[in-house]
Amino acid sequence: MPLNPATLQALGDELYDAWATNSVVEPLTSRVEGITIDDAYRIQLRTIERRVQGGERHVGKKIGLTAAVVQAAFGVDRPDFGHLLSGMSHNDGATIPAARFIQPKGEGELGFVLKRDLLGPGITNAHVLAATECVLPCFEIVDSRIRDWQIKVQDTIADNGSSAAFVIGDHAVDPRRVDLSTVGMVLEKNGEIIGTGAGAATLGHPLNAVTWLANALGAYGIPLKAGEVILAGSLSIMFPIAAGDHLRMTLGGVGSASCRFA
Repeated sequence: MPLNPATLQALGDELYDAWATNSVVEPLTSRVEGITIDDAYRIQLRTIERRVQGGERHVGKKIGLTAAVVQAAFGVDRPDFGHLLSGMSHNDGATIPAARFIQPKGEGELGFVLKRDLLGPGITNAHVLAATECVLPCFEIVDSRIRDWQIKVQDTIADNGSSAAFVIGDHAVDPRRVDLSTVGMVLEKNGEIIGTGAGAATLGHPLNAVTWLANALGAYGIPLKAGEVILAGSLSIMFPIAAGDHLRMTLGGVGSASCRFA
């Protein structure tokens, strides 16, 4: 049975307060019996509503849980999503204060920039490709307001897909000019290669991930909008970040993205 609206709002406000004060809460799933994935998305939407009321703008969406091994670890058979807001966005080469985060980790991803709106259901890969202006390399910085990353899938969804920030790379290309399934990524931290990956890591093809997202959001009446950045999911490992770290990722035939934590 779904949680009542007052409980959903209270949990959303609790996670918003944790974000605003850079603090942690105990896992929702350890305190709320029967919380469903749909409940978790409605809690997420409350946290985003509060942040928009505080002056942030919607600038995109992120897709998570795109790797089969990660889905298996959470006991789910589908990805999840979160929202990207203006206060989360950084340009290539940015220096980012580490104190903004609690327990951050990094992921290298392929980003899509849209030139027209998409609203599911019924969206196909062909629709997504036609609506895409360009693709570009991105970092996603994930963080958890849940203590010690002790999360189940409902916890991470409620916590905006554990998303905290993202870095947009230095170059963008037409997605029709590169094979998105085989595009290779090299991930570096402090000058050392720590991971490699390819586009097929995201549900077999990055277009599959964005198509899933458009249709999943459609169930909540939420479109993907022209100008938004869509992070299609991690192409390799998720790795811890600390003050002093310098990150760089390179996508073959696309470009690179870098940032430093201070």
